[in-house]
Amino acid sequence: MSATLVTVICLCHNQKDYVLEALRSVLNQTHQRVQLIVVDDASTDGSKEVIQEFISNHKETVHIDLFENLGSCKAFNRALPFATGEYIIDLAADDILLPNRIEIGLKDFAKASSKAGVHFSDAELIDAVGNHLSYHSDRFPHISIPQGDIYKEVIQRYFICSPTMLFKKEVIDSLGGYDEHLSYEDFDFWIRSSRSYEYIYSSEILLKRRVLKNSLVSKQFTLRSPHQQSTYRICEKILLLNQNAEEKNALQKRILYEIKLNFRLLNWGLCWKYALLLRKNNKIKHLK
Repeated sequence: MSATLVTVICLCHNQKDYVLEALRSVLNQTHQRVQLIVVDDASTDGSKEVIQEFISNHKETVHIDLFENLGSCKAFNRALPFATGEYIIDLAADDILLPNRIEIGLKDFAKASSKAGVHFSDAELIDAVGNHLSYHSDRFPHISIPQGDIYKEVIQRYFICSPTMLFKKEVIDSLGGYDEHLSYEDFDFWIRSSRSYEYIYSSEILLKRRVLKNSLVSKQFTLRSPHQQSTYRICEKILLLNQNAEEKNALQKRILYEIKLNFRLLNWGLCWKYALLLRKNNKIKHLK
């Protein structure tokens, strides 16, 4: 296990104030065999200069400097061919890995089923200057978090703090990387990967997640957010992936939730598309 190489892909876009702390948190891991890939997604705030200075002192780091802002899905996929680790962490440049994040993840994998592909954990939420806000488990208690085959559960409810994930490279390779047609990656990754791989949960806090006003997460539930179109596309995938009546019912719950959400966000067109998708789901008879 100590010889296992883990790749951390750190994505940065206009995160000058935080990227150095994120990169240092990778170097400070108790697990020593770590490949660091840092991708600057066409930052304009001085992040490039911070990263370049870091690279000058850590020349083993792989640096990918994008000159056009591609977004997280495409930027991550540009780094994937350079990843040589058996496991991967997708690290945002405003988040912080705790020193034992990789070590604990690998130990849990060593004890888990060979079907396990993704490890996730509790996290501390912090503000822009690093002050404690809360824990992920305050809203999602440990006892409520499923493990193993989580496919049905992840369709109908949120419970994974996505930046905490450590996953086998074979998982993301089997998916062909992130879906570049989407504006965000985690829900689609959870759905497609959990169809074939089991998930492991650790109740330990292994990451500090920074909560910022202008982050992608904060914009997800705003008026006419592009994320809502992506969520609809993922629900279309779920319709095709489902294999039994319980999963069909889980999708029904998800669609009804999305209709209510998009009604509040004035996304009338999406409400109609979801209504048609609900009708398609209800017509499926072969799922027992």
